[in-house]
Amino acid sequence: MKLSKVNTTDITDAIRLGCRMMSNVFNEDDNDMPFFGSEVSPNPQLRFSGVHTESHVPGRHLNALLNAEDAAGISVDPNAIEKHANAAFFSYSGPVALPLNRTEVDGPVNSFTTHNVREGFHALYPLVKYRNSDRAREIAENSIRDIFELFKPDTGWDFNRLENEHGIEVRENTFITGIARSIGPLVKYYRATGYGPALELAVILKEKTTREFFLESGAYDRESFGAHTHSTTCVMSSLAQLADLLDDARLLNRVKAFYDNGLWEIRDEIGWVIENSGDDASPDRGEINNTGDIVETALILGRKGYTEYFEDAERITRCHILPSQLRDNSFIEDPPNPHNIDGLRQVADRHLGGFGFPAPYGHAPLGFERISFNTDIVGGGVGSLCEILREAVRTESSIHRVNLHFDLETEHIKVASPYTNDCLRIIVKSPGPLYVRIPTWVDPSDIAVADRFTCSNGYLLISQPPVNTPIEIRFPLIERKIVLKHRTRDIRVRLKGDSVLAMENHGADLTYFDTL
Repeated sequence: MKLSKVNTTDITDAIRLGCRMMSNVFNEDDNDMPFFGSEVSPNPQLRFSGVHTESHVPGRHLNALLNAEDAAGISVDPNAIEKHANAAFFSYSGPVALPLNRTEVDGPVNSFTTHNVREGFHALYPLVKYRNSDRAREIAENSIRDIFELFKPDTGWDFNRLENEHGIEVRENTFITGIARSIGPLVKYYRATGYGPALELAVILKEKTTREFFLESGAYDRESFGAHTHSTTCVMSSLAQLADLLDDARLLNRVKAFYDNGLWEIRDEIGWVIENSGDDASPDRGEINNTGDIVETALILGRKGYTEYFEDAERITRCHILPSQLRDNSFIEDPPNPHNIDGLRQVADRHLGGFGFPAPYGHAPLGFERISFNTDIVGGGVGSLCEILREAVRTESSIHRVNLHFDLETEHIKVASPYTNDCLRIIVKSPGPLYVRIPTWVDPSDIAVADRFTCSNGYLLISQPPVNTPIEIRFPLIERKIVLKHRTRDIRVRLKGDSVLAMENHGADLTYFDTL
């Protein structure tokens, strides 16, 4: 079955639909705590997690929902924000200011997974930034204080103290799959508040990360990083965010070295990333969180002058992130529900807008029976789409930049995409030079523009564009073939520009594209 309603062009609509799902995942049988677990086939359901419910999902969703409101102007349900905030505060209601979880629905919050420190800060910083929450600020700063007490870079966590003094069950992770993940939200918290200890903790974690893991060679070492690839990609993105904040060229070059080298052991040309890098992992099962981290990193590299990374970001967004969203839910059958269990109610409808574990070609990776859209992943996907929206078109110092070729409009500029129109058409609403990124697959001799222009560092520059007058930039969307090299199969793809025309699916079901 080829899916209908596959989106490859509309970022804002994808954000809007993702927000819909994040506002419909609350468990009425559990005081409106958000569900974590998901399955749409073969056993459709939403379910509680004894590891990642209140300690994990609120952070993913608050980060995404409140950024969607800010970046895309999406009207967010205030009740959804309140419920996610309540779940996050509940997670921090234990004996230490760390994101804790219940191991059972009716149990206390007494289980700590170091993996979830990132999500805890991702819940707190947007509540401070966008809702001016004093409670979130107090919890965040208490959490940073407690982390300084309980974690040392050389010796790790004081699990003995957590277990014996505080009665907390601990689930240990590697450094990369654990607290290193929190560098990014600590940077965001510092940007929002100027709270110095947040930056200090981020820098301490960065020092250990670059000393022991993200090395100058840019290599990926599964044994030291851990097989959970989202942790690897989100630490990469976190380091890029810190480098951006500090204008640290050396750190950014370390990120670039990994992006250009080790990352390719777990990704392909359209940004699909294997969900787990273990030897026995499903070879085509990816995770959109991972892909979003790549794009967020590429956007920072592009903004810092490495223009070609914008091209990677656009190709990934058009070829994988947008198409993989669950927009056609006709294949999901709501299960029988004689006992009226909330996790079995309206499963198909409540999943609409989700992101999950896609193959490059569709929702159903070959050789993997279960199809799921764990609810945290829509938060990661939407959060990344918000960053794409912010970076696609920018106006700073009266300079307009079109970095990605999507249909977008800001107060300064309007862009009509060549993927949905007959050419790239731009209207500048305020005076200032116009820079338009030109993809590397475009032959400069094929560019047609009525205005005088200069080419520089991958951009076309029009120094004095007319205001409120359409500027048409014409170039062919070249067709070309690429091959995605996965562990057990090659996947042939035909591109038109940076969008998929057709893709080999090896007989898979629930596919996004015409078959090649």
